[in-house]
Amino acid sequence: MKAMLASLPPGAPHIPQPIPITLDPPEHTKYRQPLQKVFSPKTISALRDSIRELAGDLIKAIKPDGRCEFMSAVAEPLPVQVFLKMLGLPLDRLPEYRAIVKEHMEAIDGDREGSMRRLQTIAAAMRDTLLDRRDNPRDDIISMLWKLEIDGQPTTLADMENYGVLLFIAGLDTVMNGMGLAMRGLAVDTDLQRKLRAEPKLIAEAAEEMLRRYTFTVPMRVVKRPVELSGAKMMPGDMVKLFLPAADLDAKEFPQPDVYDLDRENNVHIAFGVGPHRCLGSHLARVELQVLYEEMLARMPEFRLDPDHPPVFHGGHVIGIESMHLVWDV
Repeated sequence: MKAMLASLPPGAPHIPQPIPITLDPPEHTKYRQPLQKVFSPKTISALRDSIRELAGDLIKAIKPDGRCEFMSAVAEPLPVQVFLKMLGLPLDRLPEYRAIVKEHMEAIDGDREGSMRRLQTIAAAMRDTLLDRRDNPRDDIISMLWKLEIDGQPTTLADMENYGVLLFIAGLDTVMNGMGLAMRGLAVDTDLQRKLRAEPKLIAEAAEEMLRRYTFTVPMRVVKRPVELSGAKMMPGDMVKLFLPAADLDAKEFPQPDVYDLDRENNVHIAFGVGPHRCLGSHLARVELQVLYEEMLARMPEFRLDPDHPPVFHGGHVIGIESMHLVWDV
């Protein structure tokens, strides 16, 4: 990607990059640090009540029907609406934004030229709002980013587009997949549902085992030097996928790894990655996941998978459920 960008002629349109995940320290630190405050535990904790209110409204809307397609009814609108509000993007464009992200995530592998075009499409979808917040700041992330200085220089539109495409993709796709996988786990384990309904204080701990058992992110990395791993030779420039779901199902770390075990002594997972690139939005994801479990178990009767409509899964950089029909007694 760097070589392709370097070959562009002077004056070519800016091609945004999802910074800072495409950078290494110290450049990575310079661009990531300004985002730390926005996604700190203290800042995210202040959003818990509004997230709970939205989750309650979504669940209240489906409860009388005795059934729902969970991904479109709850798992998508909950984290996506929360993030659009945080970012400062208009909620009425949610379907358009989701369609753009979905196309990007489905076509991302191997097609670098296509990826650059899709990143430009994402930036274009945000540009009106980016420019408006520069001139008319509000209480949102985009307005905050315009106030930053990077290396002592004011934030540019190119900087904003780089930040924007990263936040747009991460905020409008990732967490909903974790929600779907975990809710499927609960739907097939009614004993666990009953235990957590009886002892809701266990939900925070249960959510960590959910993250381990149903890890959903598969980040990409670029090989920097020749290396051989388990007989596979990799050369500089090669792209590799870090299949974190497999790491969290490693039997050397987790006995009977495919079993959800609420009493597991070691559930120190890497669902959010580790090191400098650890997921910046992990605190937000944890709050959203925990609140969803709490509200579903408090407000809904025992729910289960609809035998007439089995779940449909998808792979890619974020694995998850495309559609999942739940039923319950009314």
